[in-house]
Amino acid sequence: MEPFEFVNFTLSDPSLLLSGATNMNFSLCSTSSELACPSDCVMRSPVANRFLSREPVRFDETWKKRKYFNTKKVFASTHIVPGHLEDSSSIAKKSLLPRREPVERLGFVRTLLIDNYDSYTFNIYQALSTINGVPPVVIRNDEWTWEEAYRYLYEDAAFDNIVISPGPGSPMCPADIGICLRLLLECRDIPILGVCLGHQALGYVHGAHVVHAPEPVHGRLSGIEHDGNILFSDIPSGRNSDFKADKESLPKELIPIAWTVYDDTGSFSEKKFSTPVNTSLSPSRNASVISVPETLENQSYWPSPHVDGKQDRHILMGIMHSTFPHYGLQFHPESIATTYGSQIFKNFKDVTVDYWSRYKSPSLRRRMINETANMQVPSACQLLKELSRTRNTGNGSSYNNNNSSNSLSTAKKNGVDVFNLVDLAYAKPDTKLLRLKWKKLERLVHKVGGARNIFMELYGKNRGNDAFWLDTSSSDKARGRFSFMGGKGGSLWKQLTFSLSDQSEITSKHGGHLLIEDAHGSTEKRFLEEGFLDFLRKELSSLSYEEKDFKGLPFDFCGGYVGCIGYDIKVECGMPINRHKSKAPDACFFLADNVIAIDHQLDDVYVLSLHELDTAETSFLNDTEEKLITMSVSPTRKWKDQTLPAIDSSQRKASFVPDKSREQYINDVERCMQYIKDGESYELCLTTQNRWRIENTDPLGLYLHLREKNPAPYAAFLNFSNANLSLCCSSPERFLLLDRNGMLEAKPIKGTIARGSTPEEDELLKFELKLSEKNQAENLMIVDLLRNDLGRVCEPGSVHVPNLMDVETYTTVHTMVSTVRGLKKTDISPVECVRAAFPGGSMTGAPKLRSVEILDSLENCSRGLYSGSIGYFSYNGTFDLNIVIRTVVIHEDEASIGAGGAIVALSNPEDEFEEMILKTRAPANAVIEFCSGSSERH
Repeated sequence: MEPFEFVNFTLSDPSLLLSGATNMNFSLCSTSSELACPSDCVMRSPVANRFLSREPVRFDETWKKRKYFNTKKVFASTHIVPGHLEDSSSIAKKSLLPRREPVERLGFVRTLLIDNYDSYTFNIYQALSTINGVPPVVIRNDEWTWEEAYRYLYEDAAFDNIVISPGPGSPMCPADIGICLRLLLECRDIPILGVCLGHQALGYVHGAHVVHAPEPVHGRLSGIEHDGNILFSDIPSGRNSDFKADKESLPKELIPIAWTVYDDTGSFSEKKFSTPVNTSLSPSRNASVISVPETLENQSYWPSPHVDGKQDRHILMGIMHSTFPHYGLQFHPESIATTYGSQIFKNFKDVTVDYWSRYKSPSLRRRMINETANMQVPSACQLLKELSRTRNTGNGSSYNNNNSSNSLSTAKKNGVDVFNLVDLAYAKPDTKLLRLKWKKLERLVHKVGGARNIFMELYGKNRGNDAFWLDTSSSDKARGRFSFMGGKGGSLWKQLTFSLSDQSEITSKHGGHLLIEDAHGSTEKRFLEEGFLDFLRKELSSLSYEEKDFKGLPFDFCGGYVGCIGYDIKVECGMPINRHKSKAPDACFFLADNVIAIDHQLDDVYVLSLHELDTAETSFLNDTEEKLITMSVSPTRKWKDQTLPAIDSSQRKASFVPDKSREQYINDVERCMQYIKDGESYELCLTTQNRWRIENTDPLGLYLHLREKNPAPYAAFLNFSNANLSLCCSSPERFLLLDRNGMLEAKPIKGTIARGSTPEEDELLKFELKLSEKNQAENLMIVDLLRNDLGRVCEPGSVHVPNLMDVETYTTVHTMVSTVRGLKKTDISPVECVRAAFPGGSMTGAPKLRSVEILDSLENCSRGLYSGSIGYFSYNGTFDLNIVIRTVVIHEDEASIGAGGAIVALSNPEDEFEEMILKTRAPANAVIEFCSGSSERH
């Protein structure tokens, strides 16, 4: 079951509620009209005979509310969306449109899904794809003009209903709501469902006011009650609710159909039902859930009714229009934590079918539709691809800072559009066939003293220069079975070093300079106007393979590109222009043709070598086998850390210096919380950098010390000598994996607490994390964000959450981890999967686009490689990438450690600062200990 996220109907700030709605204490009429229960078949709309009608289709008495189902409450995760009060008289008067003809029963419904630049829209997309029988067409709220929308909705009758997504901001801000208000005003004869911001827009256009909610409740669960409206068919409700809506408190056009009690919120564990929580719904966001203030300035704010002389605490969570087939929900039915969320979408499908079945016309005819197309607008596939290549639309992401005279301007998006990620727009380059040879050395790892000794034997003599080690250094083999390592030497080897350009150099926001060094030391410089990811995609698509070459290997990495992607590459993924430029490169990769793979579970070593079809094989396999076998003769041989000569006393006393003081960081947390209260975001991952100038440090020796002190399943060591860059990473978090079966997997971490000093204290702290409402809210919202990101590139209905909010234990911390999976669409390339989800949602917040803008304005420097990803893109089309956290980045003799945490409505600024410090502790202590030559922590 998925708990509903219902928010009161209030249009205003992020914590906004519609006046007269439960969020604003929406005092709504207690009676609600309903659509008659439709049949299982769905009606398709034929080409309409266009008649002007002054009266919309009205609901008759058969659409009255039905019975209550039982006394059980539905739980919903609530989000509050703030807005800015405007006079509703500014909304244009309704215009007369031609009446649409009825649909024929074809068994599926065509939905136009309006995306308000949200990070949960594709959770709705996934749900509707399976429920409607055909995927919806998704457009952003500023993508079509009204004339284009009119053409598809009325002239072509291409859609049966409309769904308006959640989103940041306010329905009163044109940049936030786009075309949605006009659709609600003019499409009186088309069924519409508004979610969260869409719900508030429905109230706003009909005269409701938007006000702040008492507090934001993003990611928290609330019990929902309803009046039996058909939208809640087969969904339980509280039968004996004392909620009595005041008919004078709402515009006469609006009828309340669902509500919650303001103080009835709680954590996932508190509200969790015994039924499974595995649907494709997403948690509630900044929904308008607010009770009416104690004192009202004027009667334009609808007062809440009183019960026994006390102000009612009910908040409106659902409304419907009295005559139009329009509905609004303040909570998020698409949330993973919302019970019966999919049932609501099914009921809206039934509403649509029943509505169109009421039309009578002798001229009904079936529209010729290509049912296999992924768009239902005639020629829409081609049209929308053309739009995605040529449009230069606003991203709807401007927001107002009420505490400052400055505001971020609306960013304009150009170049690559990640909204339609079908990878057909690019011509495939000529491919070259690579052949793989490999050997398996059984039961060898323990004989030579482990992976550490293997790396030191093969690559340590040169201090790991131009080498990589994707190191599953955790002792828990279930979290990571394989490690991979390699270095310079093969004929195909090359190194890529990419740096984004200053914005003044180019017109494209993601162009940059690429340096390519080959195995012979030759270098080539290029300017990549379309960015690094586009280059990498073309490089990978130029490689072909034969599956028989790696048949029998238990892992997916068989050679290919290994390296790191910096956070600022987000500008290639639909994010805003970077406000800060990284001193270090923005991406560095090796093309690794010789690879060592270690199976920690079975103790085996694999030696792999790639070569072109017409190129002679190298001696790498035999030479490496001989070295490893020779090592096994001396199993007691141990490599020691390569320490440097003693350092001077001034450096011995030095340590990391944070970019921001405690006071500054806490102040930024408070600003984040204000943005959340105002509905500009639901969660913000605020970060900072800690730096230490260290000269002549041995990065490999430092990494060996770090992996001993803080082992992690997604650890890594990378050394790019020509960029003077090394990464010593002990990350516990996977960003995204694609296996050979096409399954994508993300494992976001949200929620961290320090280990206890005794076993008893440790268990108590672990239990405290598991039950923490604040940490559960963090995790829930990011899980929904990742479901959305995967939903863009995965087959409809395939995105699922096998593990939700598991607590994992590491050397220094407990963390809350979830797992999200989905089956990749066949027409999406591996790099486009990364583009759809980068940067990882756990490092941004939700909604991602608006959150990234806010964070760029608060953080005073580039994150660089921190918050990016380390991993591989295999030549056979698989990849595995981590999140760069708990990592020491050494560039030009400066060590930096980035750290931060997710800020939500329940955050405590002082606690957030302490959590940031906690996350730096393990890598910082490792650096200090190594540089001071001490094995003891300071």
